[in-house]
Amino acid sequence: MPVATPEEYAEMLDKAKKNAFAYPAINVSSSSTINAVLQGLTEAGSDGIIQVTTGGADFFAGQSVKNRAGGAIAFARFVTEVAKAYPIKVALHTDHCPKDALDGFVFPLIEASEEEVKAGRAPLFQSHMWDGSSVPLEENLEIAKQILPRTHALNQVLEVEIGVVGGEEDGVSHEINDQLYTTLDDAVAMVEALGLGEHGRYMAALTFGNVHGVYKPGNVKLRPELLGQIQAGIAEKFGAGRPESGPKPLDLVFHGGSGSSDEEIATAVASGVIKMNIDTDTQYAYTRSVASSMFSNYDGVLKVDGEVGNKKVYDPRSWGKAAETAMAARVASSTQQLGSAGWSSK
Repeated sequence: MPVATPEEYAEMLDKAKKNAFAYPAINVSSSSTINAVLQGLTEAGSDGIIQVTTGGADFFAGQSVKNRAGGAIAFARFVTEVAKAYPIKVALHTDHCPKDALDGFVFPLIEASEEEVKAGRAPLFQSHMWDGSSVPLEENLEIAKQILPRTHALNQVLEVEIGVVGGEEDGVSHEINDQLYTTLDDAVAMVEALGLGEHGRYMAALTFGNVHGVYKPGNVKLRPELLGQIQAGIAEKFGAGRPESGPKPLDLVFHGGSGSSDEEIATAVASGVIKMNIDTDTQYAYTRSVASSMFSNYDGVLKVDGEVGNKKVYDPRSWGKAAETAMAARVASSTQQLGSAGWSSK
């Protein structure tokens, strides 16, 4: 199927909210990892979200140049073409964009989509994230207020982060401390600034102890029940928002979920999480397979003792197919955890 239109993306999100499941949003950095995501979603019978960070876009553009906006556009055009052959629907999203990267990443991509829409075509992306977690909340929301009308005009969705996700991802890093927990007051300020959809649709990454990357049990205390408490508080103060929202007015995003238990994920999804970012686990699945291929076939990959090696083994397609299949299995597993398996649009 083609990449989701903005209208179809809205329907996807509404379906997830109504049926209490979430879509995996998988970060990619190459055509091979894109193929792995499409394979995994297809095997699970799930729609999903494919996303790229600033660092991923840099890598798409080529490590020897500085062209992250061009890399992101190349990512979007590649997925748009190859996704046509798969029986599932995907949306395209840009992940974490801090303040100092707006001018070189999100803003040029919005401009590119504006040109596409003027020409009668769909925007290149269905949603963009503004990561204001490193600036004061007031500034975070003021910048979001400036971006939201532009995404709304394109029928795109804006993602904001209200609170702090610990750990590090693509140069955006935060300590692990009490700031990892969004308060109801923070969420109230967000709604007062951005509304509940009347000024444009947005998703909120509220934090409840989340940490990017891998952490050992006991180092982080997740409190996903906070999300339900905040939803209830917002509903009491502002009402339910859009009719599709029911008693959960906010569309929520789960960041930093590696190592989370099935129970923690289920609690978050039941509280209105409709998108969960998947990155560390799929990176590991892909690279673990590559390592296995190299170690298991070292005498074919390397020209040991003057031998010629085995071209069938060191051909990147050989170990690349295995890596894609390993990553695809992890993608499919995430759809089971999040409940999106079997909810494809076919």
